[in-house]
Amino acid sequence: MKVLMINGSPHKEGNTYIALREMEKIFREEGVESEILHIGNMDIRGCIACGSCMKNGKCVFDDIVNEAAPKFAECDGFVAASPVYYASANATLIAFLDRLFYSAHVDKTMKVGASVVAARRGGLSATFDELNKYFTIAGMPIASSQYWNSIHGRVAGEAAQDGEGLQTMRTLARNMVFLMKSIALGKEKFGLPEKEEFCRTNFIR
Repeated sequence: MKVLMINGSPHKEGNTYIALREMEKIFREEGVESEILHIGNMDIRGCIACGSCMKNGKCVFDDIVNEAAPKFAECDGFVAASPVYYASANATLIAFLDRLFYSAHVDKTMKVGASVVAARRGGLSATFDELNKYFTIAGMPIASSQYWNSIHGRVAGEAAQDGEGLQTMRTLARNMVFLMKSIALGKEKFGLPEKEEFCRTNFIR
């Protein structure tokens, strides 16, 4: 089994990374392969709604988004992690997720999703909710923990002192593994849920 983790922080080994590293330890213990993509300081522009991906199966901007698409296709679990900026995720991460989820022609059904957020003090739950939207629109079950998936720290490294936050990350990773394994067994016995032809309703015709 594989988990793809996206570090949206521009600080490669800051507090967001500490949270992901804590999850990585559990994945390793459980025999689950994981990879962290550090995209927070990359030059990633937002979606321009050009529709090119509908024709070509990939984004018109050939950058890390297209590189991540096959990794997304192969993974069983996906973690989006971000520091909090004005009660929102890092704009670079949002640009990445917008384009990845829209342009990658990947069957996302029943891949387990989890969002992780880091902040000095506030704005965590708003950012957590924002990131979860990507999973709920894509048929991806969301892994939960013992608390909202957040960790606290201001300067790089401070999150290592947040005992409850670290425990929340470990619990989240274990719950992700359980869900991924359970879904794999369910797929083997029952298959994926039946999909209806998509009914797109536009309110202005």
